[in-house]
Amino acid sequence: MPQPTQSQVAQRLEFAVQIAHEAGAVTLDYFRSASLAVDRKSDGSPVTAADRAAETLLRERIAAEFPGDAVVGEEFGASPGDSGYTWVLDPIDGTKSFIHGVPLYTTLIGVLTGDTPDCGKPQAGVIHSPATGETAWAAIGQGCRLSGRSGAADRPGQVSSCGSLDESLVLTSEVVSFRRNRSGDALTKYLQLQDSARLVRTWGDGYGYLMLVGGRADVMLDPIMNLWDAAALMPIVTEAGGRFTDWRGEATVHSGDALATNGQVHQAVLDILAS
Repeated sequence: MPQPTQSQVAQRLEFAVQIAHEAGAVTLDYFRSASLAVDRKSDGSPVTAADRAAETLLRERIAAEFPGDAVVGEEFGASPGDSGYTWVLDPIDGTKSFIHGVPLYTTLIGVLTGDTPDCGKPQAGVIHSPATGETAWAAIGQGCRLSGRSGAADRPGQVSSCGSLDESLVLTSEVVSFRRNRSGDALTKYLQLQDSARLVRTWGDGYGYLMLVGGRADVMLDPIMNLWDAAALMPIVTEAGGRFTDWRGEATVHSGDALATNGQVHQAVLDILAS
């Protein structure tokens, strides 16, 4: 496929920010609704009408604006394309938080290039937190930006300067997930990391990565990641000065787990994961 150009990626990133806000507004129509129905998918994870409505909007908007681009979404699978670009959608990352009225859920949109999504290279991403009004967005080589609800001008994303794990705030999404990681002793490694850090909290899912690129947390660790969970994150974390890898230290969104840090404490966490 032809090499992506900065202008092509920038055009898609600008559009991704726009439709992330549109999809986020859809989720807010359902948020904290007493009549919200929750279904279970085949893997036991929850899904709601809000997840489906938000992804439907995203797919319709992308198809109208970039009809040659492929789409992969958590709720409706893959739609083929021939442009070499793939949009990766997670309409509500943190559905469990959403269901319980917790505002720490996000809409994730990633843009990959490559012949197939399963080997695609991340080029751009958006994390939008509808309930808190925060957004982070970035494209490789084009920097990371952050905005908030206050109406102030957006600002550069920048990870923290913390240089020591014992002074770090470590985030994860759900401790029970460490039991399901392919590593048989992932939970033991998590407990070792918890003992090594200053503070550990489960302010996770996409919101944890939003905290990381805003300099409010130092480590975000996930033992289980699907492509739609990870695709948006690598450009945002790296362009904010951080580091995004799998648990073996490879810079990829395809390994099924993820470690994101401010870069300075990355090796210390990898050492624990490899122990």
